[in-house]
Parts: sequence; C-alpha cells; structure tokens
Amino acid sequence: MNKKRFLLSVILLFAINGFSQNGSIANLAVAFLHSLSDIQLLKAQYQFDADERYNWHFVPKNDRKGISLKELNKAQQAGAFSVLKFYLSDKAYEQTEEIIKLELVLRELENRPADDDYRDPGSYTFIFFGTPSDQGKWGWRFEGHHISFNFSNINGRLISGTPGFMGSNPAVILSGRQKGKEILKSETKLGFTLLNSFTPAQLSTAISKAETPREIITGNSRKAVLEKQEGISFSLLTKQQQQIFLQLLNVYIQRYSKKFADDLMQEITAAGLDNLYFLWAGNTKHELGKGYYYRLHGPTILIEYDNVQNNANHVHTVIRDLKHDFGGDELLQHYQSGHQAEPDTKRTRE
Repeated sequence: MNKKRFLLSVILLFAINGFSQNGSIANLAVAFLHSLSDIQLLKAQYQFDADERYNWHFVPKNDRKGISLKELNKAQQAGAFSVLKFYLSDKAYEQTEEIIKLELVLRELENRPADDDYRDPGSYTFIFFGTPSDQGKWGWRFEGHHISFNFSNINGRLISGTPGFMGSNPAVILSGRQKGKEILKSETKLGFTLLNSFTPAQLSTAISKAETPREIITGNSRKAVLEKQEGISFSLLTKQQQQIFLQLLNVYIQRYSKKFADDLMQEITAAGLDNLYFLWAGNTKHELGKGYYYRLHGPTILIEYDNVQNNANHVHTVIRDLKHDFGGDELLQHYQSGHQAEPDTKRTRE
C-alpha cells in the first residue's frame, strides 16, 4: 500500500471509530469517498445537479446507479454504512439491515440459485451528489430493493431526508427458521390500533370509499402531489386517539437521527396538528390475504403505507416532506442567494 492510500485508510478508520457529535456532518462521507479508487469514484460520485439525483426507486434493478456493496471491500463497506448510521436512528438502521437480509429469504422462497443477481444483498448502492463539505450543497442516496433514503445538506446542515422509503417482502415471514419475523411491525400494529379506536361515525369519515390502492399513490415521483387531504382530521379525535395518532406519526419521523427528527416534527407542529388527516382504505381487520392502505397527510408531510401485493403480505411505506423533498424550498433559496463559493469538485463525475 502506497503512502497516500495508507493515510486515507487511517482517515477512514479514524472517522468510523472516533467520530463524535461535535464533528462535521461531512466528515464520514469525505472519509468514505477518499477510500475509493478512481474507478470506484466514477460510480459513486456525481455532480450535485445531475438528473440522477431524482432517479430514485425501490424496486429491484440491475442498472441502479452508484457504487454497490459487492464492489466494496469490508473496510469500505464499514465506512459507507457509518455514513448511513449517522443519519438514521438505531431502530431504522436495524430495520434497514433486516430488509437487506430479506433478499436471501426471497431468493430461497423463489427457488433462485445462490448466485442470483436479482435477489442480491450486495446490490444496494451508495451514490453521492456534489462534494461533502461544511460549505455549500451536497447530497447522497442509499438505495436498493425496498430501501431508498435521499439526503440533502446545505452549509453543514441536513435539510432533507426524503423521499424516504422502507418496504418488506414478506411483511411477515410465514415459514422456516425466521417464521413470525415482522420488520415493519409498529407501522402495521399502530395503524390498526388507531383504526380500531374509532367510533362508527369516525370510521365513516376515516375510511375511503375509493378502491384500495395496489401501491403507494405517489410512487417514485420527483414531487409528491395529492389533490386534497382526505379522511378524518386530528381535530376530530379524542385525546387518547390523538396520542395513538402521534405515536404512529413518530414511528416514521423517528426513523431519522434525533436532531433531524426533532426539526421535522417541529415543522409539522408549526403547520398545525389539527391540519393532519388519517385515511384508511381496504380491509379493516388484520388478516392475511386482505389488503389495506393508510396515509397521514398534512400541510408539510405525507406518509403512505400499503399492504396489498403478494396476498397482502408485502408492505411499502414512504415519507415525503412536501416542502423539502430533495432539498426543496431551502435549496431554492440557496440558489437564489447566489450560493457561496462551492467546494472543489474536480473528482466529481460529470
């Protein structure tokens, strides 16, 4: 190993093992990118304004952009995951690990060969947009089957963690060594808990008359748009029901690191909790084979949950920040203010 690579390895190990809350938000990302070869970097890093930044999806894909886990050595994988771990709560990070492992369960259920690429835990990718720095703008994404986290930073501050998608297939493992395992259990259980607390009059307001969606309605759109808020308003709930509503909301908000989750919740509260709505569609009992859907929708936030596919044992969930997806309003203001001198991006892919 030459001197340069040795020093970069030391930087990476220091970042992984010695990073503190007083450190820069960009430090871990810089350390990871510096650990890559020039060839790897061509896959891992794009210009910030590349169209690819909006090309997010949660389905299995063989042509997903970025540097995949199977293209990284163990030290590089550790460095990459240290970045993700910094942005997520411990619970969400654990769920992410378990979702990746489900690819092996699906490979077995679908009788695929051991070297199958379609169900490959090594196919999840990291991709960075711009150069991580405490000055200027940069972003990154971690993505693969049933996972897509999209982050945007400006001047050393995380301003967006959305779109944020997590899914699980199967939702509940029905056989084998892991029988009964349910990765997105709280998202499911609390949805039904809230629904089952409603009076008949409340149910008539909360339950959609439309056909149950077979997928989250906003899909992988660049901008999440629903024509109107539907369902039952937070203001029409009892105090106990409001507590359940907030517990459900927090399951999603607290997927992120505490500081960012607190900021996100503060913005939701500032827009008015009474302006939040809960809508349910489909079966009202938790039964295998009977699909259902719900969403939480307010002026600043949209959360969707869908369990219809694969005999209603295949969950999709998404968080959309209606003001700040992909950086949103703050990124626009950053551009309009003439954005300060940007960091050097000579190693950034065009």
